[in-house]
Amino acid sequence: MALSESQIPPDAQHYLVCGTEDCERNCQFYCNDCHQPMCEQCRDEHQKNTKTKSHEVVPYKQRKRPLPVEKCKIHPTKELVIFCEECQIPLCYKCTTTKEHRGHMFTDLEMVFDEKVSLCQDEIAKIRNYFEPTSQDLKKDIAGDVREIKKIMEGLRTSMKAEAEVVKKLVDTVTSDKIEQADKMEQSLLETFYGQNQNIDDYINYLNDLIKTFYGYLSPSNIEQLTFALNSENLMIRPIPETSKPVPPVFTAGQYSKEDVAILLGRITVPNIKPENRKIKPMETASTQLKPTGKQRKQEREKSDVKQTLCLSSSVTKVREYTVPGVDSVFHISLGKSGRLWVSDTLGNLVQTDLQGNQLQEIQTSGRSEGYHTVTQDGNLIYTNRKNKVIKRITPGNTITESIKTGDWRPISVHSSHINGDILVGMIKDEEAKVTRYNKTGTKIQNIQRDNKRQGLYGDPHYITENINSDVCVSDFDKHAVVVVDKSGQHRFSYTRQGSEFNPFEICTDVLGHILVCDSVSETVHLLDQDGQFLSPLLTEQQGITYPRSLCVDDENNLWVGQWGNKVTVYKYLQ
Repeated sequence: MALSESQIPPDAQHYLVCGTEDCERNCQFYCNDCHQPMCEQCRDEHQKNTKTKSHEVVPYKQRKRPLPVEKCKIHPTKELVIFCEECQIPLCYKCTTTKEHRGHMFTDLEMVFDEKVSLCQDEIAKIRNYFEPTSQDLKKDIAGDVREIKKIMEGLRTSMKAEAEVVKKLVDTVTSDKIEQADKMEQSLLETFYGQNQNIDDYINYLNDLIKTFYGYLSPSNIEQLTFALNSENLMIRPIPETSKPVPPVFTAGQYSKEDVAILLGRITVPNIKPENRKIKPMETASTQLKPTGKQRKQEREKSDVKQTLCLSSSVTKVREYTVPGVDSVFHISLGKSGRLWVSDTLGNLVQTDLQGNQLQEIQTSGRSEGYHTVTQDGNLIYTNRKNKVIKRITPGNTITESIKTGDWRPISVHSSHINGDILVGMIKDEEAKVTRYNKTGTKIQNIQRDNKRQGLYGDPHYITENINSDVCVSDFDKHAVVVVDKSGQHRFSYTRQGSEFNPFEICTDVLGHILVCDSVSETVHLLDQDGQFLSPLLTEQQGITYPRSLCVDDENNLWVGQWGNKVTVYKYLQ
């Protein structure tokens, strides 16, 4: 069934023909007075005609809609063509003369109708250009959350099964020990019984020998011996040996309940955190994004093309090099905004400089040779205080506040996510280590501590970073490894430079998902792919590198390397 012009959506691409008789050319214009579509040639003739040259001819999309023909209910022979401003109702000309509308203001109904049609079209455009696509985006977000939740829950189930297997093994071990103990008790008791039985056997043999002796006395030829025996103490029979009945052991069943077992096997809980509402982009922003200009589209294409063609360069090029005052070595770098960076050494000196090497600020901390400071998305610096077990924040006004308290755990490393602003903190306590995730407000939302076999993931998480796929990458001094887990905390892999000694220092990632880590044994920077496969030594002595200890990648994909001493060198390794 064909659609009428009023049924065709205003943004649909449909072919209209000129309304002039016998003209079948494409319609481009519209006469609002004649309510007639027309081509360019017919428009020119229409405007040259003395009868119609004063008509309003506009581009077709700017046309006024013809007023639908509707009869007046009070005067059925008349059409509704007037709008009463006072009563806000359409009227026919005859209605305007009645006393009910005497003195009222009237407007051409066609003009009012055109305004209302334009409003409707605007609302339709809003729905199609903003509300509907934004709702579809929310559906995609929800679908992504569904996949993420399924992945997280599968990880939880795997962890619970692993926990149960550990407990089962412990139960089997304890049961085996107790059975062995029961076996030893049984053997001891049996040996007692066997000893007593042997004593009785010996006594019975003694009695038999005594009977034979007495029978010998009864012989007629042994009267003298009998007489002697009857007067002898030899007639005294030894008493029956004493035996005891050992007390058997008793098994006392363990006192436990289902709740005790549930506590033993851990528990699954939902953090007491108010769910964050999904962000809905403002209509102005959405409209801009949905209708980019030609220049914006060109810029986006160029940006996408650059990222798609970005790859490792065949050679590493030094961009610049300078000395950082106030530190004796560069063990960690945090790049800030406005071309400023924070650098720390092994003595707790934390220094801010500009790109010319001028010192802007200096703070004395309890930090050592670890990644204990980071710059957040809003440009603030946060750093750990392992002595007081807190995370401190420095605002642009140089005000220092305590933003996170870590309880009994000593925070040694920290990283601010460039993806969502979460704060990742590496901590140690006694012989344990973990990485804890906090949100922007400092609320704890995740602990990453053990793998599926309930083994500790970390020994000494000295440096932390996050990859483009949300993997958490840790440089661990104690494990001599780069330990990588996914966003849910499930262990993905550990890189240990098989076949050679490996002692990792600072770690970072780049826009292509590469993992870069300093190695103090080979004195190079190792380049790994996103899955932990070694690609190449990125920086060696040939590039003039000396004892690399810290590194990071800036927004222009340059690699900053801090070295022993107070030297920082910037390299370009992507093209």
